[in-house]
Amino acid sequence: MVRHLSTTWFQRAEAVIAGGVNSPARSFQGVGGNPPVVMARGEGAYLIDVDGNRYLDYLAAFGPLVLGHSHPAVVQAVREAMGRGPLLGTPHPDEILLAEELCRSIQGLEQVRFTTTGTEAVMSAIRLARAYTGRRYVIKFEGAYHGHSDAVLVKAGSGASTVGAADSLGVPAGVTQDVISLPFNDVEALRRTLDTVGSEVACVLTEPIVGNMGIVKPEPGYLEAMAALTRKVGALLIFDEVITAYRFHYGSAGAMLGVIPDLYALGKIIGGGLPAGAYGGRRDIMALVAPLGGMFQAGTLAGNPLSSAAGLATLQVLRNENPYPRMERLASRLADGILHWAQVYHIPVTINRAGSGFTVFFGDSQVTNYTSAQKADKVRFAQFHRLMLDQGIYLAPSRFEAWFVSAVHDDMMIDDTLRAVEVAFQELRRR
Repeated sequence: MVRHLSTTWFQRAEAVIAGGVNSPARSFQGVGGNPPVVMARGEGAYLIDVDGNRYLDYLAAFGPLVLGHSHPAVVQAVREAMGRGPLLGTPHPDEILLAEELCRSIQGLEQVRFTTTGTEAVMSAIRLARAYTGRRYVIKFEGAYHGHSDAVLVKAGSGASTVGAADSLGVPAGVTQDVISLPFNDVEALRRTLDTVGSEVACVLTEPIVGNMGIVKPEPGYLEAMAALTRKVGALLIFDEVITAYRFHYGSAGAMLGVIPDLYALGKIIGGGLPAGAYGGRRDIMALVAPLGGMFQAGTLAGNPLSSAAGLATLQVLRNENPYPRMERLASRLADGILHWAQVYHIPVTINRAGSGFTVFFGDSQVTNYTSAQKADKVRFAQFHRLMLDQGIYLAPSRFEAWFVSAVHDDMMIDDTLRAVEVAFQELRRR
C-alpha cells in the first residue's frame, strides 16, 4: 500500500505534537518504529487513511467502538445534542438518563459520578477508597494499565510496556511507596500481602478480565478469593471495567463472572466514541463524594451533553439488538482460524479470548499473568503486524493489546481476515 500522504502528515505531527502522537499506544514503536498510519475517517467496520487506503478495523479505538464507526443512531443522537448545546455547565436530562441506565444494568452500581476519561474514573475511585477506609495502600496487579495517573503507573502494561516505560518518570517516590503491585492470578501472593499489611490497605484494584497485558481471564475461583480476602481485611474491591463493561454482554464483566465489587471505574463504551468516564458503587461509599461529603472531584466536561447522548444511543442499540452472541461467534471463528493457519505453517501461537475480544501471543506458553505475557515474541508480532497492515487489516500496534470484533463485522470480513492471516503466516514461515 502507498502511504505518501500519511507519511507527510505524520512528519507534520512530529514537529508540533510530542512524539507525533497524543497517546503512546498509537505509536508504532512496538512494531518496528515505522510511521503510524494517519486515518481520515471511519465507516462501519473500516478505517480509511489519508491516502484513501481502506483497512478492516480490529482496533475499535482500543475498545469503545463496539458498534463500529459512525453508527447512524449514535451520529443522529450527537447531532441532536449539538443542536441543544454541546456544553451547558449545568445538570441536564441525558446525563441523568445515562446514569439511570448504568445503575439499572450494572449490578452493585447504586450511584455513579461522571468524569471525562477512564483515567480520571480510576483516580477518583482510589481517592474515594482512601477517604472511606482512612488507609494508604493500593494493591494493583503487574501489567495492568489503569490510566496515567501517578498512583497506577507502577508496573503498568499496555502502551507503557510497549514503549519500554513500565514505570514513568515524574512520579514521586512517595506515591509509588503506597502502591503494591502483585502478579495476577496468584491467590497466595495476595493472601500473604493482606496478612502482612491488610489493615493499611485501602483497596484492591483490578480488571476482572485483564485487557492490557493482552486478554487474560481470571482462573476459576480467583476473583471470588480476591473479594473474600479484601472483605476480610476491611478494604474495598475496585473493578476497572473501562474496557470490559458492555463489551462481553450488556452489563459488567464482574456480574458475568459472579463477583460484585464495592466500586467500579467505567469508560470507553459508555461514551459511545466520545470522551466519557464514570466511577460508582455502593451508596454508603458514594455518600462521601462532594457535595455530600468531603471527597472532592469535579470536571467541567464530566457528563457533557454530547458524550451522554452518544453513550445513551450506544447502550440503547446494544440493549435492543443484543449483538453479543453474534460478535462472540465471529470472534471464536476468527481465533480458531488463526490457530488453524498457525498450525499449518508451524508458527507457535497462543490465543486468549473472552467473548468478542482476544489477543494473539506469538509463543506456545500459556499466558496467565504479566510475566508469561512478556515471553511472547515481540519481533514476530511486529513482522505479523506489518504483513497484516499491508493487506488492509488494522490491528493495535502492541503485542499487549486485543483484537476487538464489533457488531458491524460479518462472516465475509472474517473470511477476508483469515486469508490475510494465511498469507502473513506463509511469509513468517519463510523468514
